[in-house]
Amino acid sequence: MWWFQEGLCVLPVALVVWTAATFIFAYITAVVLRHVDPLVPYISDTGTVAPERCVFGVMLNVSAFLGVATMYVRYKQLQALADVDDTRLNRLNVVGFVLGCCSSFGMCVVANFQKTTLFSMHLVGAILTFGIGALYVFIQTALSYLMQPHIHSKTMFWTRLSVGIWTLSSIISMFVSSVIMYSTLPGVEVNKKLHWTPGEPGFTAHIVSTISEWSLALSFISFFLTYIRDFKKINLRASAELQSNHLYESQHYRPVSARGPTETSPLLTGSI
Repeated sequence: MWWFQEGLCVLPVALVVWTAATFIFAYITAVVLRHVDPLVPYISDTGTVAPERCVFGVMLNVSAFLGVATMYVRYKQLQALADVDDTRLNRLNVVGFVLGCCSSFGMCVVANFQKTTLFSMHLVGAILTFGIGALYVFIQTALSYLMQPHIHSKTMFWTRLSVGIWTLSSIISMFVSSVIMYSTLPGVEVNKKLHWTPGEPGFTAHIVSTISEWSLALSFISFFLTYIRDFKKINLRASAELQSNHLYESQHYRPVSARGPTETSPLLTGSI
């Protein structure tokens, strides 16, 4: 058995690889077509102009789906591991899953509302993706702290805490540099500015802001790499319970099969 066939560890791997591929593909396409400058453009800028914005949107929507799937498995795993009487841990687990879904929804908003066309919605999507996403990272880090050393190792907690600090530092750096950039360019529609010249007003703040955004995105998706080892120890199954052995609206006789009215397939109910 290959390592990615163990449990459901393929989910976080697929999420990280697919999302990274989305950013790289959009960047290469935008640079080759000269829609953006090669020197660290905003991630959003690489998905602003057709044709790369079309592929960027589709691929990022797939990333959002993989994100929800990964967060759901994590939620079910912690639900199975936690004691029923541990109210604090179970509540944090639910809050974490809700925040994760909001972050994934924000990713869909970013993918489908380009910043040059509807900047306000794009900004809302970015806040949901990275702002709420950062809260998700810290909630999961807190859960790791609460479950050490019996369920989680201290090493895993410190690893996730380090990634969380990396994420927070990138957010602060991006926010401060963006404020400086916008204040340096009053009256300029910065959200529609795709090309920058070294030495022009706001260029240094722009570069710091774009580097911070790439760092933020990298830190956020890197967090899910910490799930790989955990997901090797869980499988999910779905159980379908039929209310009848036919699909007629009225009463109808049909011999019951030997298999019975229940069907089970791999998907939803947790087992560790």
